[in-house]
Amino acid sequence: MAATEDQIPPEKIETESDAVKPEEEEEEDDEHDSKERVLQRYFLQEWNLVKSLLDDIVSNGRVVVPSSVQKIQSIMDKYQEQGQLVEPYLESIVSPLMQIIRSKASELDTRSHEILEIIKPICIIIYTLVTVCGYKSVIKFFPHQVSDLELAVLLLEKCHTTASVSSLRQESTGEMEAKCVTLLWLSILVLVPFDISSVDTSIVEDKSFGVGDIAPLVLKILGFCKDYLCSSGPMRRISGLLLSKLLTRPDMGKAFASFIEWTDEVLSSEEDSVVNHFRLLGVMEALAAIFKTASRKVLLDVLPTVLNNVTVLSKSNAATRSPLLRKYLIKLTQRIGLVCLPHRLPSWRYVARTASLSENISTGPTQRLAPDHTGAAVSQPEGPDDLEDEDMDVPEILEEIIEMLLSGLRDTDTVVRWSAAKGIGRVSSRLTSVLSEEVLSSVLELFSPGEGDGSWHGGCLALAELARRGLLLPRSFPQVVPIIVKALHYDVRRGPHSVGSHVRDAAAYVCWAFGRAYYHKDMKNVLDQLAPDLLIVGSFDREVNCRRAAAAAFQENVGRQGNYPHGIDIVNIADYFSLSSRVNSYLQVAVSIAQYEGYLYPFVDELLYNKICHWDKSLRELAAKALAALVKYEPEYFVNYVLEKLIPCTLSTDLCMRHGATLAAGEVVLALHQCGYVLSAETHKRIAGIVPAIEKARLYRGKGGEIMRLAVSRFIECISSSHVTLSERTERILLDTLTVNLGHPNSQIQNAAVSAVQQLVQSYLIGNDKKAADLISKHLKHLTDPNVAVRRGSALALGVFPYELLIAKWNDVILKLCSACMIEANPEDRDAEARMNAVKGLTSVCETLTQRKASHPENDDLSLFILIKTEVMDTLLKALDDYSVDNRGDVGSWVREAAIHGLEKCTYILCKKAGDRTNDSSSLFDSNLANRLIGGIVKQGVEKMDKLRETAAKALQRILYHETVTVPYIPYREKLEEIIPNQEGLRWAVPTFSFPRFIQLLGFPCYSKGVMSGLVISAGGLQKSLKEASFSALLQYLGEGEANEQRTRESAMCDDILWILQEYKKCDRVIVPCLKTIEELLDEKMFQNQEAYTLSFYKGVVDSLAIELRASKIFAKLEAGVVILAYIASVSEPISKQAFSQLLSFLAHRYPKIREKAAEEACLALVRNKTLVTEDKIERVKDVITTPCWEAGMELTQSQKLELCELAGLEHGVVFRTRTRAVTSTMMASDENASYSALVDSSGF
Repeated sequence: MAATEDQIPPEKIETESDAVKPEEEEEEDDEHDSKERVLQRYFLQEWNLVKSLLDDIVSNGRVVVPSSVQKIQSIMDKYQEQGQLVEPYLESIVSPLMQIIRSKASELDTRSHEILEIIKPICIIIYTLVTVCGYKSVIKFFPHQVSDLELAVLLLEKCHTTASVSSLRQESTGEMEAKCVTLLWLSILVLVPFDISSVDTSIVEDKSFGVGDIAPLVLKILGFCKDYLCSSGPMRRISGLLLSKLLTRPDMGKAFASFIEWTDEVLSSEEDSVVNHFRLLGVMEALAAIFKTASRKVLLDVLPTVLNNVTVLSKSNAATRSPLLRKYLIKLTQRIGLVCLPHRLPSWRYVARTASLSENISTGPTQRLAPDHTGAAVSQPEGPDDLEDEDMDVPEILEEIIEMLLSGLRDTDTVVRWSAAKGIGRVSSRLTSVLSEEVLSSVLELFSPGEGDGSWHGGCLALAELARRGLLLPRSFPQVVPIIVKALHYDVRRGPHSVGSHVRDAAAYVCWAFGRAYYHKDMKNVLDQLAPDLLIVGSFDREVNCRRAAAAAFQENVGRQGNYPHGIDIVNIADYFSLSSRVNSYLQVAVSIAQYEGYLYPFVDELLYNKICHWDKSLRELAAKALAALVKYEPEYFVNYVLEKLIPCTLSTDLCMRHGATLAAGEVVLALHQCGYVLSAETHKRIAGIVPAIEKARLYRGKGGEIMRLAVSRFIECISSSHVTLSERTERILLDTLTVNLGHPNSQIQNAAVSAVQQLVQSYLIGNDKKAADLISKHLKHLTDPNVAVRRGSALALGVFPYELLIAKWNDVILKLCSACMIEANPEDRDAEARMNAVKGLTSVCETLTQRKASHPENDDLSLFILIKTEVMDTLLKALDDYSVDNRGDVGSWVREAAIHGLEKCTYILCKKAGDRTNDSSSLFDSNLANRLIGGIVKQGVEKMDKLRETAAKALQRILYHETVTVPYIPYREKLEEIIPNQEGLRWAVPTFSFPRFIQLLGFPCYSKGVMSGLVISAGGLQKSLKEASFSALLQYLGEGEANEQRTRESAMCDDILWILQEYKKCDRVIVPCLKTIEELLDEKMFQNQEAYTLSFYKGVVDSLAIELRASKIFAKLEAGVVILAYIASVSEPISKQAFSQLLSFLAHRYPKIREKAAEEACLALVRNKTLVTEDKIERVKDVITTPCWEAGMELTQSQKLELCELAGLEHGVVFRTRTRAVTSTMMASDENASYSALVDSSGF
């Protein structure tokens, strides 16, 4: 249906053209006068490049630069879907290239291999054009002189005998393309209007050639084509085309008979091989092409043989396995049927009158709806030929042919059904009206309830073909239209899904064909029947292609059938783009269409009976919302009819039905309330009893319990918003239901329950202090429940409670939520989602309490705001340090993200209050809090997660530029505003954008430590792109400015790094990337000067490494530490000896790779710093270190370690004391860490 949607009715075209202004008409005429300019501007935009490449090829007579072929190919491939744009250029491309091939082919006898290498790349270009524009457009420009026939055969012979070398190459060498182009060239040349034997020069020398013999040239062509019919490539199809042109010549009778005999042998063969399978496909394709081209008189002689072969082959295993073979069998069968019947235009065929826009406009609605003229333009006037048609002799085999075509309509593959449908239409066009009616009856039998979806699809395609050809008469509409309506709604459940979208699409195609084929007076009643169903499918179908197909069919009928009520308005609403979104189709398009007369009730029935019980959960939810959106048009109908149908269905045994009915009932009740409709007391009672009835029936258990909980939560939310009257018992049941749902582990159920609790409490519990206090106490108790799901739900529920419930225990609520935000002491109780929900709940509680207090200043006191400053802000700042990790990754990032939003909102609360009063409240937000706030958020802005960086940057942007609240005391605010401008669409998630900006904050002491602690995690992480962006930004920052300024920045960075090493001692999350960052900085020759801060930095790093690397099993940490120690050992005294001593201690490490790495780095340190060992001993030390023994067991290196200590002047007990104990203990424990596998296991690989 895709091609049909772009069709524009003639009426539309006329209307639009009439509306064009004269000036625009002149511009269009001027533009169309210059065809070449228009084509170059809109179509082949790369023509200049293509032309220059072609000119180079033509001038040289060959392809000089091989890449030019690939360039032309890549340009042409862009026009695969719109080849007509290239067609104006075909002559200027194809003709000169074919002339080169023609001229080179004449030299084949002397140097064939060289000539073929010239021809092949040119053939690649021509074949590319064939794939883009089709062979029919291209071969028009092939040379077709009589003398070219032998040249082409010679060229094909050379190509055919050349061994293929392209099977294992990614790029084509041109062999296949050369064969295809030559075959296409021959398909033109064999049409020469002379006897081919008179063209064949080899006959002159052959004395044995007889009058009736087949010319050697023809035999060659036949031989090549038979070989190519076994191919799996495009040569098979083109050789079939060539055979159809060659063998249907008048002088090819003997060759034709010979070929038919060969095909009989092939089709009768029982060989089961891949080659034979492709040979079968090629023979069937060639026969189909021949039966399309040859004269009926020639084909009648061979028809029984071919039909017998087709019948036998269609029942074989080969046909069962191959859809393509079945397609060719159906295609050949229908053409055999066409040969059996004489070509005639049936007099009984429906011929519609040409509609005109003026007639449609002048025809008023009353005239259009007149009941007469039902049979107008049904058929041509009866004449003498009608009797001839009725007395036509029908061959006996035709019944078998039609039966095969009908069975093809039931095939499992669409391509076979489509071919069979076209065959039914073509054969029926040559039958009498009586026989055609019998064919129609057989087609209609495909729609019986026992048939599968394939039969329905094939039947729809056949009906569309009959309608397009005028073979489906209007008198058959009463039989056909009800079937089409059923097909438009065909949807059969198959396990967890359904089938039928292809049937619905094909049914829409039938409706489209009706609109094009019939006169509007004959379609008057049919369109009235089809329009609602087409719009139902267009609005409510699950599949986008079906929605668009139905809308296209409706548009076609509106455009061609005249003044249909509101037709143009509906077409404008339900267009191609508006139907692309299912949500938009349900809630916008359908609701807009329902306002017109005749569509509301069908829409409601479709939603009520088919969509709220659909197998797709999302579709049921949409159907419920769509029903609610339609309530506004007729509330009384929804109360008396829709609700009466829905309420019993909420207890249905079918899960889909009760889920959809529960959702729909709630949505309809809410919509009625919003419309101002007052429900009766009895209706209130029935609605209130739905949830208790579901509880009593235990419908939350078993399969589907979760989605029922979702539906019930939404239902409670809707009836609470509608203020449905509830008894005290019902209130308790609803509250208990929501409490259970709040503790469900499914987050969707929790969120739905939170929304429902908010409405329920707001509508029924405000004013009841005892119930409110009990509810608050229950959820406060649940915040410490061992069940993490209960903690999650209660934290969210507390956040949505209204002011009236919270005010009684606001202090306890805030403190309990603050406690729930902290990481649990017991590792088994830790849950990131619970802490995230607690942060969100805490933020919401603060907002709720402060907003009401702001609106009632007479009850104002500062205790709440002081608590927010002292407890809440401190809790949220601590939440920024939640880096919890589990098997899902960095789950603490959820808490940190929620904390950023919470800090922002609480900042506004405090600053707004501080701005209202100048005495006591002025201290609510001070410089210390501002420093901690901005520093904490900035730290998140330079860490490794893109989403968090973006969240932090946007939060800072809002804080800096808030329209109503000014946040004071922000340090270096001007610099922050320069770094974070007030602009939309900044790409903060892109590392190369955000890091160069935030890195500038390293120059400010109040921010530098936070920025550096976040930066080292990014710069020392595993993600390559993030690592490169962050580290390059750091280097750029350190390299800017004068030498003194660079030293100042380097000194400040050293202090920050040492602070990180102390602050995050033994915290591998920070220490490992920090050590990696130090290693990278040392690689970049940083810290090379001998300033005091450098030596202090070295000493601090060495002291930290002594602590961090002791007993560590993290390979990355150990490796980075060894490299850093080697660098520090390379500098001068006094720190180098200590670093070298620590470095040597790793020669006794448990991991062989670390021992080897330490030996390698120690050797480098000795090369860089010759003061570590006395000059007379340095060579011996190098020899010992480079001895290839460090990967062996540690007991084998004992002598080397003792000798090293003696040579370096170090005490063995001092250097290796911790390692010796570790070695002794591990050796006593079967030496489990002596192997490399221990390193792999401990490193987490």
